[in-house]
Amino acid sequence: MLLTLALAAALPGCGTIKDFFSGERQADERHGAIESDAPEGSGPDAFALHVEAPDKDVREYLARHMQLQRFAHLPDLQDEELRRLLGAAEADVRELLATLGYFSPEITVALTDNPAPGAGERSDTPARTITVSVQPGERTQIASTAISVLGSDAPERPDAALLARRQAQLQRSFGLQPGAPFTQRDWDDAKSQGLRQLQTDRYALARVEKSRADVDADRARADLSVQYAPGPDLRFGPVQIQGDERYDPEGARRIARVPVGAPYSEQSLLDAQQRLASSGYYDAVFLTLNTDAIDRDAAEAAVPVTAQVREAPLQKAVFGVGLSTDSGPRLSLEHTHNRLPGIGWRALSKLEFDRKHKLISTDWTALPSEDGWRWFTGLQLQRETTGDYEVNSSRVRAGRTKSSDHIDRSYFLQFDTASSQGENPPPSSSALTANYGWTGRYFNDNNNPTRGWGLAAELGAGMTLRPERDPFTRVLLRWQSFIDTGRVDVGEGIRRNSRISLRLEGGAVLARGGAAIPVTQLFLTGGDTTVRGYGWRRIGARTDHGTLYGGRYLTVGSVEWQRPITIRGNRMDFESATFIDVGAVADKVGDLRPRVGIGAGLRWKSPVGPLQADLAYGVRERQLRLHLRLGYTF
Repeated sequence: MLLTLALAAALPGCGTIKDFFSGERQADERHGAIESDAPEGSGPDAFALHVEAPDKDVREYLARHMQLQRFAHLPDLQDEELRRLLGAAEADVRELLATLGYFSPEITVALTDNPAPGAGERSDTPARTITVSVQPGERTQIASTAISVLGSDAPERPDAALLARRQAQLQRSFGLQPGAPFTQRDWDDAKSQGLRQLQTDRYALARVEKSRADVDADRARADLSVQYAPGPDLRFGPVQIQGDERYDPEGARRIARVPVGAPYSEQSLLDAQQRLASSGYYDAVFLTLNTDAIDRDAAEAAVPVTAQVREAPLQKAVFGVGLSTDSGPRLSLEHTHNRLPGIGWRALSKLEFDRKHKLISTDWTALPSEDGWRWFTGLQLQRETTGDYEVNSSRVRAGRTKSSDHIDRSYFLQFDTASSQGENPPPSSSALTANYGWTGRYFNDNNNPTRGWGLAAELGAGMTLRPERDPFTRVLLRWQSFIDTGRVDVGEGIRRNSRISLRLEGGAVLARGGAAIPVTQLFLTGGDTTVRGYGWRRIGARTDHGTLYGGRYLTVGSVEWQRPITIRGNRMDFESATFIDVGAVADKVGDLRPRVGIGAGLRWKSPVGPLQADLAYGVRERQLRLHLRLGYTF
């Protein structure tokens, strides 16, 4: 026989779609076993429930979800209620099996009495056993899938060609393709995923117009069809700020950089929200589309964006305590003033103290102008262990910076001084440089990337001022990329990509051999984020006296294989990593000698950012080191 199942369309804008199965049944399937609301008594169970089926997954699924199991533990179940349950059991099991794609099962339900306990004996064994025997039959397979998007063949719509391409993409990527087994959950998920693909880019008001699964139970095949209504092609309208009291709403719009007039993109909206949230001016930010006044039948529409904000205090102080495997315990104090009197700039001042690093600094930043550029200036006084020396340094800089969706740019003047202490220290020095920085980030997630690439370049040219005047140029390049290496099944139907992370870094200071370059402009490497297996900044150049010092040339490379840990039910939060790091620093290119670190580690996507724990072996030093890192920056 031919069994036709007509599946109803979802509510507008909602990814949850109800089919011929009840909402209660779908909820049961998502949340596992149904717990009885009735309290358990003190006697034996009403009956024992036994499920027989050739497939383990079918047995476990029926045992969790049958209505019978809700009443098995009631000691005072009446015979009349038990007869009602037995009468409904076959239909209940048949409906459950249909959600798994079995539409022609053979089902028998049998009730047997268990032997009564002997005289004077007490037994908790139920007096009866209900046995449900199932032969599920052939599982239904997908024979065809037809996806359509309304308007893709309508010449009067200006975006008809775009909709046709989106329709083809949905057809190719639909979650249930011909040959796959049919289950209700997979059917619901496939429709929802297709809807999400439309809603995340341009068509935020898309909905499922209608869907249908034609199931031929005799031939165990299903023909699926889904029709999506895209709604209007949306573009970003003006940004409306709600909750502003202390800070300039125009400044908030400039920080958010919502691309007014550009096609709607969910990622663009999230990026704008993240920029506002990380600006320091707001404790909470939530961006939404104001679709109340939108004509949902129009082909195109501009939709205003509402930014609901909770402003941060005008001033804030944060005291911090930390621990680093490179530099030991750390104390810090940060003070923020979000609107300096007279100029309205934002000031962030820091005090940091650990075993190898003492710092006091203040950085002032203006709100961005209409073109996105903002002025900044900063002062820093620092004492740190640099190689085998203690270096006291200062830095003053001033310039402009601009951040866009993928690219950060800055240009600035910088004045550096450095004075080293230790045995046979290099001479004190100072320098003035003009600098330009460019960073491009094309990752899927800038805070925890798994795909994409990034490139950064820094260029500085200037003159040493003390002890002698010598021109010099400083160049630094950084690159990182992620290469997909296939998908890993981590259990519970969850799959995630594994990948190789490649990282390269190179730098050079070009100057006369005897030029006294401030050590803050030279290179050292090693530690948690560079060459693991070596101490923090313990790879550098050696002076004539054999002491470690910053060098003029730097090379760093890393290859890391990141793979989800295949533990059933880990929810994809943990990954393993195997890596090789190589780095070298010298005053001459011919003197570069690579230092190699190899090891393995664990990655955890924590609520506050990715946590990285690595155990690395420094081949040159023949020593194991533990490296811990929280967060990701490029």
